[in-house]
Amino acid sequence: MHDEFLCHVTAYGICGGQRVGVPLGTYRAPTLALALWWLRDRASWIAERLDPLPEDPAFPPGALVPVADTVPDVPRLLRAWCADVVQQELVADELVGGRLVRVAASDETTEYELLAESVDALRMQRTVPALVVPVA
Repeated sequence: MHDEFLCHVTAYGICGGQRVGVPLGTYRAPTLALALWWLRDRASWIAERLDPLPEDPAFPPGALVPVADTVPDVPRLLRAWCADVVQQELVADELVGGRLVRVAASDETTEYELLAESVDALRMQRTVPALVVPVA
């Protein structure tokens, strides 16, 4: 039974010619429902920061402008994933089955990755003997 889940959110980009990951959060969810909630919450959090509402008083009028239609719309993709009941059920089924779930969206500079996996599955993987290959 998979009762506890480890969730991570990371942003990846290129810095100095190398791919670099910046952790945006980790959560050890005591239930499947909380793992799903946290992943949706973080996806919404990223979307809101990438695409804030223009009427937000924190921004002066005209400070925010729409991007071209050719630019990948990460906020739209993340919001759509959060609202898609079928996708949420698929993620739940995968997690209950002990499999790693990865949701990713990227634009021209950054990839945003949400990961979740069962803590029980991680523990079981540690008990499996390592594959040892002799080196000549």
